[in-house]
Amino acid sequence: MLSFLGQWWEKNRENKLIQEMRLENNLANPRPFASISDEELASFDGIFIPGGHAPLSDLGNNPELGRILWHFHNAGKPTAVICHGPYAFMSTKHAPNTPQFAYKGYRITSWSDQEEKLVETLKGGTVPKVESTLALEGAVMVTGAAQKAGAVTVDREVVSGSNPMAAEGLGKRFVEMLQEGERVKGA
Repeated sequence: MLSFLGQWWEKNRENKLIQEMRLENNLANPRPFASISDEELASFDGIFIPGGHAPLSDLGNNPELGRILWHFHNAGKPTAVICHGPYAFMSTKHAPNTPQFAYKGYRITSWSDQEEKLVETLKGGTVPKVESTLALEGAVMVTGAAQKAGAVTVDREVVSGSNPMAAEGLGKRFVEMLQEGERVKGA
């Protein structure tokens, strides 16, 4: 969760929203990826993969998430990832019947290796590096001052951001992409 730096109203607003989501969307007991059928995937317009360390430990080698990401990739449906989230793209290598990386040649922004090394130095330990791992698979990693200041990268159906400062821009662009998809369907 973001550090609210004394912004009591914002903290309370977000905590209330999280509580409502828990009650309305059953966030306490999420569905396993395997329970989402290919037919059901056809009814979804986009997918968002958040950051944090979960993609590093739980998602990068998950064959069912790989299947889901291949669906969105093949259908050209919007896919949004932020921070460590792009590491989940590694799951496409583990998907049934498609043992390859789906995002080779894509321009992607993620949490950088430099940022991760700084956190490792401050907090100790090591974790897989998103930026270099994706680059080894053939992704074109977009880096620079603009990305660190919250810029987002869009390449085909993928919108990506490097860190929490990119969240607002990523969210706006993702919604635009979803709306563009709706216009295409309605045409």
